[in-house]
Amino acid sequence: MNSKLKERLYKEFELRVLIGCEGVSFNPGIFKHLDLGGVYQEQVHNLFERDIDVHVGVDLPPFLLLPNGLATGFKADRNSPLRLEYNNGQFYIVKNGNELTTVDFRKRAGYYKKKTSDGADMRTVAADNAHGHIFVAYSNECALKDKGKDCLFCNINATKDFYGEAQGIGWKYPDQIGKVTAEAYKEGFKHITISGGFVPERREVEYYLDVAECIQAHTGLDDFNGTACIGAPHDLSVIEKYRDAGFRTLATNLEVWDKDLFRYVCPGKESYCGGHAHWIKSLKRSVKIFGAGNVRSNLVGGLETRKSTIEGMEYLAAEGVAVLLSPWTPYPGSALEGHRSPSWEWHLELIYKNAEILRKNGLRYEQLYDVSASSIFYPAHDIFRIEEELLPVFNKENNQVVAV
Repeated sequence: MNSKLKERLYKEFELRVLIGCEGVSFNPGIFKHLDLGGVYQEQVHNLFERDIDVHVGVDLPPFLLLPNGLATGFKADRNSPLRLEYNNGQFYIVKNGNELTTVDFRKRAGYYKKKTSDGADMRTVAADNAHGHIFVAYSNECALKDKGKDCLFCNINATKDFYGEAQGIGWKYPDQIGKVTAEAYKEGFKHITISGGFVPERREVEYYLDVAECIQAHTGLDDFNGTACIGAPHDLSVIEKYRDAGFRTLATNLEVWDKDLFRYVCPGKESYCGGHAHWIKSLKRSVKIFGAGNVRSNLVGGLETRKSTIEGMEYLAAEGVAVLLSPWTPYPGSALEGHRSPSWEWHLELIYKNAEILRKNGLRYEQLYDVSASSIFYPAHDIFRIEEELLPVFNKENNQVVAV
């Protein structure tokens, strides 16, 4: 029974990667059939714009939910070969006139309707990243822009220019974060990631300590299952301060493994974080402090060769780093806007390799969950959820078959 179900889930997983990489085209009027911002969750651009097509003033959903419990990020792309359609009360994805799958959408979290005591919309403070994750971008801009050192694939600053004023998104204060976290945790959320762009003078550690203190005060939790996403600090001794403050996990995103390409693609990380070699030292030190599997580093799939990416995944995983692959999309406003990412099949093969490497090095889904900002934006998570039979569909009968 479960072997057949897993076979169907892997077909759905392939479809999930296809949609996530290709995005969807659609007639904007289709969303008159969906109460976005009311019953259903709308996008909040608190850090990145993940759609190819900028859509200021037009609400779109953040996720597409597939029939057997998998999900993918929504990516609007008018040139996609996939199209989102609506008929007779059901949304579905078609390709060349053939239906691939029905899809659904995530209901809006309760705290999205609320405001902080100083009048900020809670949805702009912490985004619902699904599966119990909330995500806080304390700063929706990166100081590397002023230095001409933005990462080439990143569009943090462009997203602020597109949506910051329109959606009322700005700097997040520690007390705001603490209050919103408490509201979200009351609803059943159970993990928070704190992230953002580089801030002037690299005052991350002091800010993160204040945030942790406020979260603890408002939630009553000493261990609030938080991930601090930081740049590699020059003084590696400060890493202990994040653990002592109450963060369970740490993320230091290398993005590119090849050291020469790293220097070119991530010039700010090269110049202001001690370079590629220092970044590796920071990750190793973090593993010693937080423990194997409790430190994440992201690699952007498609920015370098398959061989180089696998080499990086093998090395980092062997050092106890939860190295996770996110397929590269040439996002609007980034220096690489208009470029092409590899095919979805190329990404699919590398995602399977990512999961294989993680499993070989003893990583469990529980660890990946605790160290990630979302279970949706890192596809390897779903391979773990299938293999460990963690999806709700394993407890159901008459499961729906999804054809790719």
